[in-house]
Order: sequence, then C-alpha cells, then structure tokens
Amino acid sequence: MSKGPGLYTDIGKKAKDLLYKDYQSDHKFTLTTYSDTGVAITSSATKKGDLFLADVNTQLKHNNFTTDVKVDTNSRLFVTTKIDEPAPGLKAIFSIVAPDQKSGKVELQYLHEYAGISTSMGLTANPIVNFSGVIGTNTLALGTDVSFDTATRNLTKCNGALSYSNSDLIASLNVNDKGDTVNASFYQVLKHLNNSAVGAELSHSISTNENTLTIGTQHQLDPLTVVKGRVNNYGKVSGVLQHEWRPKSLFTLSGEVDTRAIDKSAKVGMSVGLKP
Repeated sequence: MSKGPGLYTDIGKKAKDLLYKDYQSDHKFTLTTYSDTGVAITSSATKKGDLFLADVNTQLKHNNFTTDVKVDTNSRLFVTTKIDEPAPGLKAIFSIVAPDQKSGKVELQYLHEYAGISTSMGLTANPIVNFSGVIGTNTLALGTDVSFDTATRNLTKCNGALSYSNSDLIASLNVNDKGDTVNASFYQVLKHLNNSAVGAELSHSISTNENTLTIGTQHQLDPLTVVKGRVNNYGKVSGVLQHEWRPKSLFTLSGEVDTRAIDKSAKVGMSVGLKP
C-alpha cells in the first residue's frame, strides 16, 4: 500500500478503473516512438461512428521538467508543463489550450504522510478556483473538493468523500453535486497472484430518486492477458479482453450488449497501442 492518503481524485479510483477503464465502443490506434534524445512522439487516431479524430503528442523531459505538446484535428494546441518536486512533496502543473486565451491554468499538488492537497486557478481576470484536500492515512481518509467562481461569486462545486483501505479491500463513499448524488463503491482483491478482483458502485440521485448499480470483475488469464466483465441494473452487459502481445504494446477488445434490447446490434470497440 502507498504511504499517505493521496489526492482527492485517488478516492474510489481502483473501483472506477475496474468498472469503466478500457470499456469503449470506438476504434483507436496509438503509436509511440522515441528519438535518440529521449523525446517521445505519440500519434493517435480514433474512429467514433462516422467521426474521425487524430492527434500528435510530443513529450520532452529534462531533469524534473516534463512538457507535453499536442496538436489535434480541430487545430487546437495543448501545452502542459509539469515540475516534479520543486520542493519536497510538491508538484506544479501549467496548462493552456490555444487559441483559447481563457484556457490557461496553474495547479499545485502537495503530498504528505497525512494529507494530500491540490489547488488550481484559471489564468483569467475572474478565474474559477478549485481546491481539494484529503486528510488521514493510507487506511482511512476524509476529503473534500470545491470550486468557486470569482466572477459570479458562487460555489459551483462542493463534494465530499470518505475512504477505507487495507491490503485486500478499498471502500469509498462520495457525496457529489452539492449533496444531490451519493456514490458508494468497493474494490475487493480475490487473489493477488492472478490479479483477480471484484468491484461495485451504487449511485443514488436524491432529486430524481434514481439508482444505478454496476458490478464488475477482472481476472488475469496469464501474465500477458486480462479479462474484465461488468453488468448494471439497466441490463447492459460488457466485457473486455486485453493482451500485451509485446512489452508495453496492448491490444484491447471490448463489447457491450443491451439485454433489454437484444435485437439491437452489440457495441464493439478495439484499441491497439504500440510502443517500442
């Protein structure tokens, strides 16, 4: 187990990854190459129905500086610079999306043995300020995530979360949307040797009185192959097969069937990621 409670975004992450990560209905191809100087260039192409999207990302690293520059098919330029450990436990992140002059943002993250803090602010005259903080240990943690719009002087986001973790079980309770949505989730390791685990998430909306229950599992067939499956209370059944056919290169196949509309075609997604 990691030391300290981590950041607010880490609460419930294991369950979310098991239930939602790699499930997709798109077709995606990614190729990463490295230059002799260590520059990484990643080209991605994604087909979403009749829509085709592509981007090229260049990553440069120097000491504790990491800069990502990405260009997509919508002629947008994404620039992100991360500075690791300018002071013990601290990380600084600067980002901007051109040509949107209001997209600039600066973020500071701080990790401590008993706390994790992240704060960000837009680089505009009237920015949105976000603060999230977690206190506790790697076993029990309590956190909050709030956003304040300085232009309207309104609290635009107010969330809270509680997390419990041990070597086999991770459970969390989140209150989102200013108290309107309650999410409870857990991640349970069944066997460490073959990465077998089960997880579930129950979401309840107070305003609509609607419940969503999603249950999933994963199992490592061999050191290079992982299968995942999930089902929700709306009758949608999904599965993922992921195979590492060479080091760091993954082939992922996913599908989803709506058992309440079995006459409709199943959704099938595929992803191929190549790294040298």
